[in-house]
Formats: sequence, structure tokens, C-alpha cells
Amino acid sequence: MFNYLFARANGGDFVLRIEDTDQARFVEGAEQYIMDCLQWCGLEPDESPAKEGPYAPYRQSERKHLYAEYANNLVRSGYAYYAFDTTDDLERMRREMKKDEHSQPQYDKTTRMNMRNSLTLPAEEVTKLLGEGVPYVIRIKVPEHKTITLTDMIRGEVSFDSDLVDDKVLLKADGMPTYHLAVVVDDYLMKITHAFRGEEWLPSAPIHVLLWEYLGWKDSMPQWAHLPLILKPDGNGKLSKRDGDRLGFPVYAMNWTDPKTGDVTKGFREMGFIPQAFVNMLAMLGWNDGTGQEIFSLDELVSKFDISRVHKGGAKFDFEKAKWFNHQYIQHTDDNSLVALAAPYIDKELGVGNWNIGLLTTVVPLIKDRCTLLPDFWAQGHFFFKTPAVTEEAAIRDKWNDQKQAFFTSWSNIIADAANWNQADLEASFNEEATKQGLKKGDVMLPFRIMLVGGKYGPGVFAIAEVIGKEETIKRIKYITG
Repeated sequence: MFNYLFARANGGDFVLRIEDTDQARFVEGAEQYIMDCLQWCGLEPDESPAKEGPYAPYRQSERKHLYAEYANNLVRSGYAYYAFDTTDDLERMRREMKKDEHSQPQYDKTTRMNMRNSLTLPAEEVTKLLGEGVPYVIRIKVPEHKTITLTDMIRGEVSFDSDLVDDKVLLKADGMPTYHLAVVVDDYLMKITHAFRGEEWLPSAPIHVLLWEYLGWKDSMPQWAHLPLILKPDGNGKLSKRDGDRLGFPVYAMNWTDPKTGDVTKGFREMGFIPQAFVNMLAMLGWNDGTGQEIFSLDELVSKFDISRVHKGGAKFDFEKAKWFNHQYIQHTDDNSLVALAAPYIDKELGVGNWNIGLLTTVVPLIKDRCTLLPDFWAQGHFFFKTPAVTEEAAIRDKWNDQKQAFFTSWSNIIADAANWNQADLEASFNEEATKQGLKKGDVMLPFRIMLVGGKYGPGVFAIAEVIGKEETIKRIKYITG
């Protein structure tokens, strides 16, 4: 989202590139899901696999032929090397170099010269191994005793000690590049000027800085911003799907169906969030404009977005606040748009074509202030569409007496003959009959609400009566009075 806002605010292009070089982690349908989520949020890329531009293709797996050339150039320049180590070799190294249970030995300046690679093997043997097709990877050769620096747009100057950085694999045995090489080559070839990533990628930055330098492209290096993470509501650490499952809220924009298990992970869309509210909520988790304003349209976010206002630290996710944003959007969305948003939830309950859209048009303005999520339009308005089950009947019976019985019997006869059916006239006759029967209005209002709604909620009872009509109102009264 921040990539999108920055691109739009600065007259740039928003590019979606699919970084799918790790084929072992490939998930069927995930790419389309990403594009569907962006479309729902209104964050449409200018260039993507679905909308190819001048630097196509936009899937790294389809650019595989490009990366080996650069990896081999790095080897020839002395900045990378072939490594023929087997899995057993690597496991043995980690075992033998492990100092204690907490240490994690790396393939780096302290171990590389004890391993089976083109730095330790004679040149003839390296040539022979390559000719025989012995599997190998290409690793970057990280220099010793070097301070690697970069200027982050959020964090300022960040420095790394090269002695703590391992020789990352750049090209795997299957010929597929790792993220480190692919992202640098693609950023250069695609002329990417700015790239915003999560702060969890910051430890990869020194490798990227070195690659830009080794490949001779340092002057073209993009400006980077490492964005803060969204944190779990309780405890420490970044928000995960597991936290959502545990605490009962979604962490995905839309429903995701696992292609292997068929398990469905619920999304904000299906829970009933308006996309503009979802985007607004996300923006405020990591940014503010300094004024205290919280509600922004997407256009306002673009016009006010300033990368210097992005927080350095992560923000704890607050689902109640997320719902507050959605409630605000429901209140400020025009009624016709709300009808269109709410209609699928009425369809789900009553079936397509089994209810009147005109009725929903009447109901929406009556109940929208009570709705936080879109399914609430059914929960808060179901009694307009069908006779409700009276779940709070006990609240009527507990204080029921002959006087109240007489009142409702008499008043239902009065309104049966009413020439005008509107809430003002209904309320007037209700008050008049209560006074005549020696009752306070409050004594009979709650029973009347429960008769119409089935519970102690809903908009004004006379507004409800006007909408459901004379016949249905009297029917619901008689259910209790007999």
C-alpha cells in the first residue's frame, strides 16, 4: 500500500513483480489471490503479470535466463564463487563449527576456506566438476572487515559489519536465482527507483548493497524504505494468521482457500469490511499526517502521503479499532451504495430474488448507525424482511398483566381501522390509548418493541411499524396477546 501511495503521490508507476524463485514454496492460486486482493483494495498496479509493461515478464521464474549471466560475471570478477558442497558437507560443517546450543555456524569468511568450492579447489578440478555437471551453487564472497552502509528513507543511515554477514547463495543448483540476486538484477533492469519492504528484510540489505556495487550499478541503486511490521495485539512479535485464529479476527484481505487441504482462512472482505475502510485502517497502522485526522479517502491518502511520516516502530493491531473504521465508513457512505454492499448478505439469508430491494432501500437509513460490519444489515434489520422469532418473550411475560393485555387488544383494533399508516399517527394514537388506559408510555413501549423485533434492539418502533405495514404489525401484536 505504501509503495502505491508513494508512486501515486510522486507521479511514478506502481509495479507488481512476482518473486517466485523458490519453487519449493510455490502455492497454486496465490498469485491470482494477490492481484484480486489489490483490486478489491483499489490498489491497481500500472505494471504486473496481468498488465505487462516495457519490462515484461513480471514473474521472476520467467526471467530465469537473465540471472545466470550476472551470477557468472560475479564469479569471473572474483566477487562470487562456485560451491560444490553437498547437503552432508553443510551439515557436517554446522555440526563441527557449533560452539554451543545457541550458535548457528554460517558459510562465511571463517568457514569458506574449509569447504568444497572454487576458492579452495584447483582451477582444473573446478573446470572438471563444472564439465561433468556436478551440482553447484554460486555464493557471494562477502569482504572482511568492511562497514556496509545504506540510507534508509525511514531509518536514516544504517550500517552493517561485513564480518557478521554470511556468503549467501545467489544461484541455486537448479539454476534458479535466490531472492538476493533476482531482486537486484530486476530492480536494475526494470529501472526501479524506490522499493519499500518490510523491516524483516533489513538483514538482507548488506548483500543487496554489495551486489549493486559488485555489478557496477551503485549509482542506479533504488532508494529503500524498510517498513515497520504490524504486531500482534498481545505479547510481542509480528501479527500472524495464528494470532487471528486464536483471537477471532482475520489477517488476510480476502478469504483464502488452501489448495491442498481446502481449509478456508477468513478475510476482511467476507467478514463485512468496506475496502476503503480496510485501506484507511492499514494506513493508520504505520503512518499519520501529523494532524490527528484518522479518516482518509484513498485520494486523500495519496495527496497527504509523506514517507517521512511513516513510523519506525511497529504498531499493535487492534481489531476493535479496525471495526471502528468500518463503522465510520458505513455512516459516511451514501445509502444507495450501502444497499448494493448489503444486498449480498440479504441474499445469503433469504435467497436471490426472494426479497424486495426497495425494502432494503427503505431500511438502510433506519439501521446504518447500528451497523459496524456489512452482515449487521441483516442482524439489525432481519425483522423488516420476515416475522422474527421472539427471543425476549420472557421480558414481556415477567411484567405482563390484564391492563397491558387490554391496552394491546384495544390499540390493535384502533390501528386496524387507521386510514393513515405512518409513524407520526401511530405514535400519537399509541400515546393517546396508553393515557386512556391509565398506563405510562414506557410501560408498553418495551413489550411493543419485542413484539415487532423479537428482542430489545432496533430503530424507532413506530418507524418499524410503518415499514412492515398494518397487517404484519397487528399479526406480531396478536402473537403475544392471542
